Amino acid sequence: MTDTAIEAAALGKRFRRRGRQALDSCTFRLPTGVVCAVVGPNGAGKSTLLALAAGLTTPTEGTLTILGGTPSEARERLAYVAQDKPLHPQLTVGETLRLGRELNPRVWDAAVAERVVAGGELDPDARISTLSGGQRSRVALALALGKRPALLLLDEPMADLDPLARHQLMGMLLADAAERGTTVVMSSHVVAELEGSCDHLLLLGAGRIRLSGPLDDLLAAHTLVTGPATGDLGPHTVVESRTTGRQLTALVRPRGPVGGDWGTAEPSLEELVLSHLRSPEAPELRLDAPEEAAV
Repeated sequence: MTDTAIEAAALGKRFRRRGRQALDSCTFRLPTGVVCAVVGPNGAGKSTLLALAAGLTTPTEGTLTILGGTPSEARERLAYVAQDKPLHPQLTVGETLRLGRELNPRVWDAAVAERVVAGGELDPDARISTLSGGQRSRVALALALGKRPALLLLDEPMADLDPLARHQLMGMLLADAAERGTTVVMSSHVVAELEGSCDHLLLLGAGRIRLSGPLDDLLAAHTLVTGPATGDLGPHTVVESRTTGRQLTALVRPRGPVGGDWGTAEPSLEELVLSHLRSPEAPELRLDAPEEAAV
């Protein structure tokens, strides 16, 4: 047993055919039992990081430890849902769930898999090739949850689902994770959807870790300030600032009290993420461990 779900040290991945560095010197530690949001723009390296964790590709540099071992050693204890939801198109929904049971004879929870499928009112005799994108996503999630993984890796899992289905499945996913202590790592472009769902954050930009650590700690390390456009933020680290008329709004990392005429508030997850994405030159902040903290 280990208290670390994923640990990366100077992790890098270069795709020679594409001629680019997908991940560059990524170092972080993700404890077990958390729900982690992996966010960032297209091409930031989110899918590459999840594929490395799932053991579908290998690093070019550095190391990656999954549940105390290599990704291949952890394969039976993790489940991965890719963006394209690869399923056998000629199988029916029922046959797909039976295949999941046969491929995971050690642990298979038929009840939870069938509950996910039933929530979408899917016909067990319907072929996968006839399903919509959202319905295929539901079947893929049913397979992943039925495996009862210790680590669940989800790459844009809800992108094809309508808002009601996303809300329903997210609630089921979080309840199941809380009950069983499952570690969930989930990438998404819908940042607002992750607020209230995740308790850990990895923000990627241009293949590098920009922010990492417990979400509450990352939010508490930043302050959203508003004040006169001529105001001076003095010694504080300014992540982003914008001026509208005579008012300035900025996201800062305070170094001591923010005095003067400034109004202060804690940022939301969306404000935190968007400010860092709009300011790629802002210094990174990693709160995975005391020695990794940076200002």
